[in-house]
Amino acid sequence: MASSGAESAVWLRGIEKQFPGVIACAGADLLVRPGTIHALLGENGAGKTTMVNVLAGVYRPDAGEVWVNGQRRFFQSPADAIAAGVGMVYQEFRLVPTLTVAENIVLGAAPGLLRTSEIEERVAELSAAYGMAADPTRPVWQLSMGERQRVEILKSLWRNASVLVMDEPTAVLTPGEAAELGATLRAMAEGGRSVIYISHKLDQVVAFCDEATVLRQGKTAATVENLQDVDLTALAEMMVGTSGGGYVDRPPARDRGPEVLSLQNINALNDRGLPALTHINMTIHSGEIVGIVGVSGNGQKELAEVITGLRRPAQGQVALNGQDVTGASAGDRYRLGLAYVPEDRLGVGLAPKMSVVDNAVVRSYKSQRRGLMLVVDRCVKFCQTLVEQFGVRVGRLNDPIAGLSGGNLQRLLLGRELAEQPAVLVAAQPTRGLDVQGVAAIQSHLVEQRSNGVGVLLISEDLDELQALSDVLLVMYEGRVVGEYPPDVTPRSILGWAMAGNPPT
Repeated sequence: MASSGAESAVWLRGIEKQFPGVIACAGADLLVRPGTIHALLGENGAGKTTMVNVLAGVYRPDAGEVWVNGQRRFFQSPADAIAAGVGMVYQEFRLVPTLTVAENIVLGAAPGLLRTSEIEERVAELSAAYGMAADPTRPVWQLSMGERQRVEILKSLWRNASVLVMDEPTAVLTPGEAAELGATLRAMAEGGRSVIYISHKLDQVVAFCDEATVLRQGKTAATVENLQDVDLTALAEMMVGTSGGGYVDRPPARDRGPEVLSLQNINALNDRGLPALTHINMTIHSGEIVGIVGVSGNGQKELAEVITGLRRPAQGQVALNGQDVTGASAGDRYRLGLAYVPEDRLGVGLAPKMSVVDNAVVRSYKSQRRGLMLVVDRCVKFCQTLVEQFGVRVGRLNDPIAGLSGGNLQRLLLGRELAEQPAVLVAAQPTRGLDVQGVAAIQSHLVEQRSNGVGVLLISEDLDELQALSDVLLVMYEGRVVGEYPPDVTPRSILGWAMAGNPPT
């Protein structure tokens, strides 16, 4: 590997960064060679996000040096980092919902004297060139999470960054799309770009990346010069000190309990007024996990919103524990035993400007009050219990929750939703972006809820996770359920055909 900043694409040397109550980086190092794909690994809270935010000019390090393309840099802002050739694709999206795809992609980088139509044409060409077709005229607020992820990737590609940092870029992609992304990254590296690849999907890390740096508790715990020389177990041990990376196996199925959720002939429109769900019929029983398989953008988002009361169906009926809740609000459905872990953590699930405590008790505030007044000590104790039970790494409980990493946001969100012992849990991408231990912990909680008689609807793009956890798999394509399959005996190839709209007959 390169031995100095002059020979490297990126060299973060001895980075130290401290926040109130949390030491995020304690002398961590990261060295990335030109023309390579370099994995940055570590459990939640290990310092990965802080390191790349230092590289991106979001944070200034308390100590240490930043080198980019052989030059020492003193970034004062993200604009400085962009000018130096650093591109970022964050796990939590940095998009303006009211702007179009094209406007978001060129925001801050659009050349002058170009008509909107010319910009849209170039964006369309860029999208097609990298196999990420997107309608440049469509407002971002109308996009699914998977489509928004593609816009984030295209933003950095538009800027032709020499160093591209990707934070969980395949979290909302199917296996096929992930493989295509891997090929795109390889082409970038062969063209001289360097990629820093942050992911907890170790199989993709080994498949896509050349080298790796492992962080643990804010320090560099290990470096790997050739990822082909290590296996997944060894990487997991480097990250968390134990082997891992597999999927929690559900216990053998018991006799199904009573029906807890049913959808009958549901039709629904998307935000553009176009059909999103067509003739959806579905039932979930107590003590079973129903997994939703499908490429992002095929109605999963609208399905979750119809079930949870965030979107009114154009036709059909939703019943919870035998009670018609089609016209009921989201709050009423929650009080009837419906919990929801949305895929958009900060946009829907949590209030980013509110404190950790406030976000923890927002669902159960009535039990934390005396008369009409909230009891602060009760709220804090309740929050501390969730933090400990779900392994959430926080500084001060009164700090805004937006300061937590994506994985810690998800842990707190799931803990809050499970605290009231729901009858039905709708979980959309519940393990997205979590580390090895976090994935196992969240999956264990889902299986535990199943054992406790909760009916779980699991929406995920991780086929391995769906097959490991689900009792039955429903495949969605263009807003329809096109197939129902037993997870234990259904080959991935069959699911792949169904996901593409060609279910075997």
